[in-house]
Amino acid sequence: MRNILIVAGGVVAVAAIVAGVYFGTRAPAPGQPPVAVAATPDKAALLAVQPTDHVLGDPKAPVTVIEYASLTCSHCAHFHVQILPEIKKKWIDSGKVKLIYRDFPLDQVAVKAAQIAECAGKDRYFGVLDILFRGQPQWAAAADPIAELAKPLRIAGLGDAEIKACLANDAMLTLVLADYRGGEALGVNSTPTLFIDGQLYRGSRSVDDIDGAIGKIVK
Repeated sequence: MRNILIVAGGVVAVAAIVAGVYFGTRAPAPGQPPVAVAATPDKAALLAVQPTDHVLGDPKAPVTVIEYASLTCSHCAHFHVQILPEIKKKWIDSGKVKLIYRDFPLDQVAVKAAQIAECAGKDRYFGVLDILFRGQPQWAAAADPIAELAKPLRIAGLGDAEIKACLANDAMLTLVLADYRGGEALGVNSTPTLFIDGQLYRGSRSVDDIDGAIGKIVK
């Protein structure tokens, strides 16, 4: 689990990045409203499905797992590539559990990558997440990460022009940063962080442990 507290000054650095983008100097595109400053999120509401949430599985599934993740976090990539497919097969595909994915970007590149994923739309969102997490070792370490991650996204219909327009779209930025602020309100300080049925999950990120935690809740 990537903890932003383990690096000296890490919290300050991440907060500065997000505040710089959130309250930053970038003017809105012509005809678009300015980026709004979100009100303090309601903690109880944050543990339920929000209108802007991306939901994997049946939205009516009785058990909810909420994940806060950063697209540049290697532990998040491991979770999505190695752990989530097994959880999905047993619990999500069976209609017993739904997963809500929310962004908690730990750096500026993660903010931009999250914006791009938002621009894919709800139908393609989780497919684009899969592409980004699987290709993370290549694009996240590149000299120009955004140019590198754009290469595999062409198959999802996101070419250079679409990505450029997406990064200039304040509405997409607002969605990403609303997720971040919601995570802060819930006490998220590392990624990936999971909430299972409204409770912060404190176990390991192994398939067996997560499976066991869900199994205790599912009727």
